[in-house]
Amino acid sequence: MSVTGRPAFAGRPMPDDMKRVVLAMQFCLLMLAIVSNAYGRDWRVTPASLHDVMRRTVAGDRIVFTRGHYRANLVVDKPLSLQGEPGAVLDGGGQGDVLRIQAAGVQVSGLHLLGSGRNLTDMNAVIFIEHGARSAVIQDNQLDSDAFGIWVDKGRDVRILGNHIHGNPRIRSQDRGNGIHLFDTTGTLVADNEVWQTRDGIYIDTSNHNELRGNHLHDLRYGIHYMYSYYNKVVNNRTDHTRTGYALMQSKYLTVSGNRSDNDRNYGILMNYITNSTIADNVVTGVRPGLSGALAGEAVEGAEGKAIFIYNCQFNLIHDNVFADSDIGIHLTAGSEDNRIYGNAYIGNRVQVKYVATRPQEWSKDGRGNYWSDYLGWDLNADGIGDRPYEPVDGVDRLLWKYPMAKILMHSPAVSTLHWVQEQFPVLRPQGVKDSYPLMMAPAIAKGVS
Repeated sequence: MSVTGRPAFAGRPMPDDMKRVVLAMQFCLLMLAIVSNAYGRDWRVTPASLHDVMRRTVAGDRIVFTRGHYRANLVVDKPLSLQGEPGAVLDGGGQGDVLRIQAAGVQVSGLHLLGSGRNLTDMNAVIFIEHGARSAVIQDNQLDSDAFGIWVDKGRDVRILGNHIHGNPRIRSQDRGNGIHLFDTTGTLVADNEVWQTRDGIYIDTSNHNELRGNHLHDLRYGIHYMYSYYNKVVNNRTDHTRTGYALMQSKYLTVSGNRSDNDRNYGILMNYITNSTIADNVVTGVRPGLSGALAGEAVEGAEGKAIFIYNCQFNLIHDNVFADSDIGIHLTAGSEDNRIYGNAYIGNRVQVKYVATRPQEWSKDGRGNYWSDYLGWDLNADGIGDRPYEPVDGVDRLLWKYPMAKILMHSPAVSTLHWVQEQFPVLRPQGVKDSYPLMMAPAIAKGVS
């Protein structure tokens, strides 16, 4: 104030320094208001107070579930945070969805949820995320599922992280829902979850630009199941004791890398109508029918376990994978040509390759082929590349595939003579797979695989 009682800057501009101070104070007050509103109020609830508190909450509030058994079918229609303390159980009583999320920005963590309905037609789920519930975060929960575990319906930017989802083994496998079901979703991240004894671990339908990372999926029909989905990533997941580890169907532009399949039953990786995709740096071991454990007694007589099965797939890169200790290392059929296959390791499979080609197939790229544990060639110049090509499929193989009973003659003089004739007179060999640059050493990713 001046000596006259008027403001010091009355009638003349405020100095720039003072303007910056005032603007800074206004910005801080605004941010404080935003942060206060975003975090809202904390509510600690008990089973008796839950429904009353739910009515009184406003956007941004956090509800802390104290230890106890909460019998409720909750609908969350505002952006709230639901957090469970140890021993907090939310039970849907066997009806509908246990938790239905309708608002954007909802967070759910630390809860044990169970007791949904069993109606798959009605899509009963432990947690159902509706269209419009953008950016939901479901993290570190335990779900016991009689139908679907988590269903995301046309969601955007959802995060499903670190949950444990267990199906009901008393229900027939085909009558269970999937552990995590994504329908028409975009930008969803599913990471570090464990799913077991549901139908499929993670099912993705008509969903683009999503990522599945670091999940453990076991004792299931399919670990990961893709249908009609583009531009998705499947990275560093692990499957075991499933009927198929990775079922990739009717999809394009997938990146499937760094995954493991151990002791899955029919297929480690199944590709059906997959195009323009990359399958790289994966390890598949021990694929055989009739495994012990949860799937015992379900083997089909005469079935073969295939580390990777490729049906009607074109224009894919399949490189630097390990396919080991399985009935068949790689099986291609139904016109699966024009794929680039190189840098892979085929180790200890009963049959390394099963493929009847209609034209010659070269399995190498830029002078680098694949590693074959049964390759009997040599490397005189020590450049790491075999000096003679590897041709895993010949006319005898085709004969045995067409007439399986002929296998009883496998070690007979007649079959040995056929092999010799094809070696001596290459013109008699049928069109098939040829690796002109077989690797003498398995790639580093195969370390520890027998």
